[in-house]
Amino acid sequence: MAYTVGEVAKAAGVTVRTLHHYDEIGLLSPSGRTPAGYRRYDDADLERLQLVRYYRELGFPLEEITAILDDPHADPKAHLRRQHELLTGRIGKLQEMVAAIELALEARRMSIRLTPQERFEVFGDADPEAYAEEAERRWGDGEAYRESSRRTAGYSKDDWLRNKAENEDWGRRLAALMDSGSPADGPEAMALAEDHRQLISRWFYDCTYEIHTGLADMYVADERFTAYFESIRPGLAAYVAEAIHANAITRA
Repeated sequence: MAYTVGEVAKAAGVTVRTLHHYDEIGLLSPSGRTPAGYRRYDDADLERLQLVRYYRELGFPLEEITAILDDPHADPKAHLRRQHELLTGRIGKLQEMVAAIELALEARRMSIRLTPQERFEVFGDADPEAYAEEAERRWGDGEAYRESSRRTAGYSKDDWLRNKAENEDWGRRLAALMDSGSPADGPEAMALAEDHRQLISRWFYDCTYEIHTGLADMYVADERFTAYFESIRPGLAAYVAEAIHANAITRA
Protein backbone atom coordinates (compact mmCIF):
# COMPACT_ATOMS: atom_id res chain seq x y z
CA MET A 1 0.00 0.00 0.00
CA ALA A 2 1.24 3.49 -0.84
CA TYR A 3 1.02 6.46 1.50
CA THR A 4 1.37 10.18 0.84
CA VAL A 5 3.91 12.25 2.72
CA GLY A 6 1.08 13.89 4.64
CA GLU A 7 -0.36 10.56 5.73
CA VAL A 8 3.03 9.32 6.90
CA ALA A 9 3.75 12.54 8.77
CA LYS A 10 0.44 12.34 10.61
CA ALA A 11 0.80 8.66 11.47
CA ALA A 12 4.39 9.02 12.72
CA GLY A 13 3.91 12.29 14.58
CA VAL A 14 6.50 14.20 12.54
CA THR A 15 6.26 17.14 10.19
CA VAL A 16 6.23 16.98 6.42
CA ARG A 17 9.35 19.14 6.47
CA THR A 18 11.09 16.50 8.61
CA LEU A 19 10.27 13.79 6.07
CA HIS A 20 11.54 15.99 3.26
CA HIS A 21 14.78 16.48 5.19
CA TYR A 22 15.14 12.74 5.79
CA ASP A 23 14.76 12.21 2.04
CA GLU A 24 17.33 14.87 1.22
CA ILE A 25 19.99 13.35 3.48
CA GLY A 26 19.27 9.78 2.43
CA LEU A 27 17.95 8.65 5.79
CA LEU A 28 14.47 7.82 4.53
CA SER A 29 13.79 8.07 0.83
CA PRO A 30 10.30 7.06 -0.36
CA SER A 31 10.12 3.90 -2.45
CA GLY A 32 8.09 5.56 -5.17
CA ARG A 33 6.82 8.76 -6.70
CA THR A 34 3.75 9.71 -8.69
CA PRO A 35 4.08 10.86 -12.33
CA ALA A 36 3.84 14.38 -10.94
CA GLY A 37 6.81 13.76 -8.65
CA TYR A 38 4.97 13.42 -5.34
CA ARG A 39 6.50 11.09 -2.76
CA ARG A 40 4.86 7.73 -2.07
CA TYR A 41 5.85 5.56 0.91
CA ASP A 42 5.24 1.83 1.30
CA ASP A 43 5.12 -0.41 4.38
CA ALA A 44 8.88 -1.00 4.31
CA ASP A 45 9.44 2.76 4.39
CA LEU A 46 7.20 3.02 7.44
CA GLU A 47 9.14 0.26 9.19
CA ARG A 48 12.37 2.15 8.56
CA LEU A 49 10.80 5.37 9.84
CA GLN A 50 9.77 3.57 13.01
CA LEU A 51 13.40 2.55 13.58
CA VAL A 52 14.51 6.10 12.92
CA ARG A 53 12.08 7.35 15.53
CA TYR A 54 13.32 4.81 18.08
CA TYR A 55 16.94 5.80 17.63
CA ARG A 56 16.11 9.51 17.68
CA GLU A 57 14.29 9.02 20.98
CA LEU A 58 17.47 7.43 22.32
CA GLY A 59 19.48 10.48 21.30
CA PHE A 60 21.31 9.18 18.23
CA PRO A 61 22.33 11.79 15.62
CA LEU A 62 20.85 11.41 12.15
CA GLU A 63 24.18 10.55 10.54
CA GLU A 64 24.74 7.67 12.96
CA ILE A 65 21.20 6.39 12.48
CA THR A 66 21.76 6.32 8.71
CA ALA A 67 24.94 4.30 9.17
CA ILE A 68 23.22 1.85 11.52
CA LEU A 69 20.20 1.28 9.30
CA ASP A 70 22.29 0.96 6.13
CA ASP A 71 24.60 -1.63 7.67
CA PRO A 72 24.36 -4.60 5.28
CA HIS A 73 25.14 -7.04 8.08
CA ALA A 74 22.30 -5.91 10.35
CA ASP A 75 18.77 -7.29 10.31
CA PRO A 76 15.49 -6.07 11.87
CA LYS A 77 15.88 -8.41 14.84
CA ALA A 78 19.34 -7.03 15.50
CA HIS A 79 17.95 -3.50 15.53
CA LEU A 80 15.23 -4.45 17.98
CA ARG A 81 17.69 -6.24 20.26
CA ARG A 82 19.95 -3.19 20.26
CA GLN A 83 17.07 -0.86 21.09
CA HIS A 84 15.92 -3.21 23.84
CA GLU A 85 19.36 -3.17 25.42
CA LEU A 86 19.59 0.62 25.25
CA LEU A 87 16.11 1.15 26.66
CA THR A 88 16.66 -1.38 29.44
CA GLY A 89 19.79 0.48 30.49
CA ARG A 90 17.93 3.79 30.49
CA ILE A 91 15.05 2.33 32.51
CA GLY A 92 17.47 1.05 35.15
CA LYS A 93 18.99 4.49 35.50
CA LEU A 94 15.59 6.16 35.69
CA GLN A 95 14.52 3.73 38.42
CA GLU A 96 17.49 4.74 40.54
CA MET A 97 16.89 8.45 40.00
CA VAL A 98 13.16 8.33 40.69
CA ALA A 99 13.72 6.23 43.83
CA ALA A 100 16.00 8.96 45.13
CA ILE A 101 13.39 11.60 44.30
CA GLU A 102 10.69 9.63 46.11
CA LEU A 103 12.78 9.54 49.25
CA ALA A 104 13.55 13.25 48.97
CA LEU A 105 9.86 14.07 48.70
CA GLU A 106 9.27 12.27 51.99
CA ALA A 107 11.87 14.15 54.01
CA ARG A 108 13.56 17.53 53.66
CA ARG A 109 17.16 16.82 54.64
CA MET A 110 17.24 13.08 54.09
CA SER A 111 20.96 12.91 53.28
CA ILE A 112 22.27 15.65 55.55
CA ARG A 113 24.96 13.45 57.11
CA LEU A 114 26.24 11.94 53.88
CA THR A 115 29.54 13.05 52.39
CA PRO A 116 29.53 13.94 48.67
CA GLN A 117 31.08 10.55 47.88
CA GLU A 118 28.45 8.71 49.94
CA ARG A 119 25.62 10.72 48.36
CA PHE A 120 26.81 9.66 44.92
CA GLU A 121 27.07 6.01 45.99
CA VAL A 122 23.51 6.00 47.31
CA PHE A 123 21.74 8.26 44.84
CA GLY A 124 23.96 8.29 41.74
CA ASP A 125 23.47 11.37 39.59
CA ALA A 126 20.12 12.26 41.17
CA ASP A 127 20.19 15.18 43.60
CA PRO A 128 17.70 14.53 46.43
CA GLU A 129 18.13 18.08 47.75
CA ALA A 130 16.69 19.46 44.53
CA TYR A 131 13.23 18.52 45.85
CA ALA A 132 13.74 19.57 49.47
CA GLU A 133 11.89 22.87 49.18
CA GLU A 134 8.91 21.24 47.49
CA ALA A 135 8.75 18.54 50.17
CA GLU A 136 8.69 21.17 52.89
CA ARG A 137 6.04 23.20 51.06
CA ARG A 138 3.77 20.19 50.65
CA TRP A 139 4.21 18.49 54.03
CA GLY A 140 6.22 20.84 56.25
CA ASP A 141 3.34 21.60 58.61
CA GLY A 142 2.51 17.95 59.27
CA GLU A 143 3.69 15.80 62.16
CA ALA A 144 4.61 13.00 59.75
CA TYR A 145 6.97 15.34 57.91
CA ARG A 146 8.59 16.52 61.14
CA GLU A 147 9.01 12.96 62.40
CA SER A 148 10.54 11.89 59.09
CA SER A 149 12.98 14.81 59.23
CA ARG A 150 14.02 13.89 62.77
CA ARG A 151 14.63 10.27 61.89
CA THR A 152 16.41 10.74 58.58
CA ALA A 153 18.71 13.44 59.94
CA GLY A 154 20.63 10.70 61.74
CA TYR A 155 20.72 8.13 58.94
CA SER A 156 24.09 6.98 57.65
CA LYS A 157 25.04 5.80 54.19
CA ASP A 158 24.46 2.18 55.23
CA ASP A 159 21.00 3.09 56.52
CA TRP A 160 20.05 4.59 53.16
CA LEU A 161 21.48 1.63 51.28
CA ARG A 162 19.41 -0.76 53.40
CA ASN A 163 16.32 1.34 52.79
CA LYS A 164 16.99 1.35 49.06
CA ALA A 165 17.43 -2.44 49.03
CA GLU A 166 14.18 -2.98 50.92
CA ASN A 167 12.27 -0.71 48.53
CA GLU A 168 13.72 -2.45 45.48
CA ASP A 169 12.89 -5.88 46.88
CA TRP A 170 9.32 -4.80 47.62
CA GLY A 171 8.98 -3.37 44.11
CA ARG A 172 10.18 -6.63 42.54
CA ARG A 173 7.71 -8.67 44.58
CA LEU A 174 4.87 -6.33 43.68
CA ALA A 175 5.67 -6.45 39.95
CA ALA A 176 5.92 -10.25 40.04
CA LEU A 177 2.53 -10.47 41.73
CA MET A 178 0.96 -8.21 39.12
CA ASP A 179 2.53 -10.27 36.32
CA SER A 180 1.04 -13.42 37.85
CA GLY A 181 -2.45 -12.02 37.28
CA SER A 182 -3.30 -11.69 40.95
CA PRO A 183 -5.98 -8.99 41.43
CA ALA A 184 -5.03 -5.73 43.10
CA ASP A 185 -7.74 -6.19 45.71
CA GLY A 186 -6.76 -9.79 46.42
CA PRO A 187 -5.15 -10.99 49.67
CA GLU A 188 -1.62 -11.24 48.23
CA ALA A 189 -1.65 -7.70 46.87
CA MET A 190 -3.15 -6.33 50.08
CA ALA A 191 -0.39 -8.09 52.04
CA LEU A 192 2.23 -6.33 49.96
CA ALA A 193 0.40 -3.05 50.43
CA GLU A 194 0.58 -3.61 54.17
CA ASP A 195 4.31 -4.40 53.85
CA HIS A 196 4.72 -1.04 52.14
CA ARG A 197 2.87 0.78 54.91
CA GLN A 198 5.02 -0.93 57.53
CA LEU A 199 8.17 -0.10 55.56
CA ILE A 200 7.29 3.60 55.63
CA SER A 201 6.48 3.42 59.33
CA ARG A 202 9.76 1.70 60.07
CA TRP A 203 11.93 4.17 58.18
CA PHE A 204 10.13 7.53 58.17
CA TYR A 205 6.97 8.09 60.22
CA ASP A 206 3.88 6.38 61.58
CA CYS A 207 2.05 5.74 58.34
CA THR A 208 -1.63 5.45 59.21
CA TYR A 209 -4.12 3.96 56.77
CA GLU A 210 -5.41 7.46 56.09
CA ILE A 211 -1.91 8.67 55.21
CA HIS A 212 -1.25 5.54 53.18
CA THR A 213 -4.34 5.98 51.01
CA GLY A 214 -3.36 9.61 50.51
CA LEU A 215 0.02 8.43 49.24
CA ALA A 216 -1.75 5.94 46.97
CA ASP A 217 -3.75 8.76 45.39
CA MET A 218 -0.53 10.70 44.86
CA TYR A 219 1.12 7.71 43.16
CA VAL A 220 -1.38 8.02 40.30
CA ALA A 221 -1.85 11.81 40.39
CA ASP A 222 1.78 12.97 40.59
CA GLU A 223 3.67 12.12 37.42
CA ARG A 224 6.99 11.69 39.25
CA PHE A 225 5.63 9.03 41.57
CA THR A 226 3.75 7.44 38.68
CA ALA A 227 6.96 7.34 36.63
CA TYR A 228 8.75 5.48 39.42
CA PHE A 229 6.21 2.66 39.50
CA GLU A 230 5.76 2.62 35.73
CA SER A 231 9.53 2.23 35.30
CA ILE A 232 9.29 -1.01 37.27
CA ARG A 233 6.28 -2.34 35.40
CA PRO A 234 3.73 -0.54 33.18
CA GLY A 235 0.44 -0.23 35.04
CA LEU A 236 2.05 -0.74 38.45
CA ALA A 237 1.10 2.69 39.81
CA ALA A 238 -2.62 2.06 39.44
CA TYR A 239 -2.19 -1.50 40.69
CA VAL A 240 -0.45 -0.51 43.93
CA ALA A 241 -2.89 2.36 44.51
CA GLU A 242 -5.85 -0.02 44.28
CA ALA A 243 -4.10 -2.53 46.56
CA ILE A 244 -3.41 0.14 49.17
CA HIS A 245 -7.04 1.29 49.18
CA ALA A 246 -8.31 -2.29 49.41
CA ASN A 247 -5.92 -3.01 52.27
CA ALA A 248 -7.01 0.10 54.17
CA ILE A 249 -10.68 -0.77 53.79
CA THR A 250 -10.10 -4.34 54.96
CA ARG A 251 -7.80 -3.64 57.90
CA ALA A 252 -8.89 -0.22 59.09
